[in-house]
Amino acid sequence: MSDPQFTLLAERRALRRQMRDRRRALSDSQRRRAAARLARHLRSQLLLHGSRRVGLYLPSDGELDATLWARSGPPRQLFLPRLDRLHAGHMHFARWQPDQALVANRYGIDEPAPDQPTALLWSLDLLLIPLVAFDGHGQRLGMGGGFYDRALARLLRQPRRPRLVGVGYRFQQVPELPTAAWDQPLDAVITD
Repeated sequence: MSDPQFTLLAERRALRRQMRDRRRALSDSQRRRAAARLARHLRSQLLLHGSRRVGLYLPSDGELDATLWARSGPPRQLFLPRLDRLHAGHMHFARWQPDQALVANRYGIDEPAPDQPTALLWSLDLLLIPLVAFDGHGQRLGMGGGFYDRALARLLRQPRRPRLVGVGYRFQQVPELPTAAWDQPLDAVITD
């Protein structure tokens, strides 16, 4: 008899590999066109209007780029994830301006320098979250490190929380994700 936890992890690993390969296979021009479509979709979403303090991410590993939307439109305070240097597996959101110099973290992903102020996650209006796969039930599969799930779990004990919006390519939607107890659901997903 097989272990259900092992089967769940194996299914998630296989799906993660498949979707990451599909993302990486996109050409630069396909990624730029998808980012432009995403920006248009984000601008048209009433759910996002009035979001002045926005957490987002810089795309890596073929992720869909939401920064085009963030750089246009009304002025916003932008925040990027920055790994916690003292507590492994945790991250915070630090203030970011598009012309600001960034530093690479231990995964080679650019993030704000340590001297940039951080925001309490619950004080943000909107958090745009990258994903590897998603389903119609608000479930998301991330890269596998658990950084977002740990950060979102901390929101359960806060006085409020930002709107949680996943960002991904349309092809990343699956009928149903194999979910784990630690997965944190999203309020919405917006695609290209």
